[in-house]
Amino acid sequence: MIELNEHNKQEYPPMHTAEHILNATMVKMFGCPRSKNAHIERKKSKCDYLLPREPTQADIQAVEDRVNEVIAASLPVTVEFMDREQAAAIVDLSKLPPDASQTLRIVRVGHYDACACIGAHVQDTAELGRFKIISYDYEDGRLRLRFKLEDCPWQEL
Repeated sequence: MIELNEHNKQEYPPMHTAEHILNATMVKMFGCPRSKNAHIERKKSKCDYLLPREPTQADIQAVEDRVNEVIAASLPVTVEFMDREQAAAIVDLSKLPPDASQTLRIVRVGHYDACACIGAHVQDTAELGRFKIISYDYEDGRLRLRFKLEDCPWQEL
């Protein structure tokens, strides 16, 4: 029997899935770690990234464009369970809490992202609508991105 830690949050699945795609995009484009801090809500969310230089407006637009390309690709969002040793070979486990279970839940967004996560997600990226960066700021090596989803089919639920 698989035992996981209890989850203490109730995420909005589309926005939480968009966060996974944004994190993978930032790692791929800037070589930075996944978000340092994140606040994920239904209407708007924010993530902080540690970057050595301030991104340009063109960089920010490229992030938004890339996230939307991934969404438009209609990638499946899947879950698998594995022990820590297996997971460590494919995902960064540095943010795991000390009391994390031995068995981990790995969430994959197609072949674009894999992350240990116990949150709620959509089944396909096409369920997200359009990703929009609404503002950003850069200070002392920290980039804060504020974003929302537009035309998300879940918004009507």
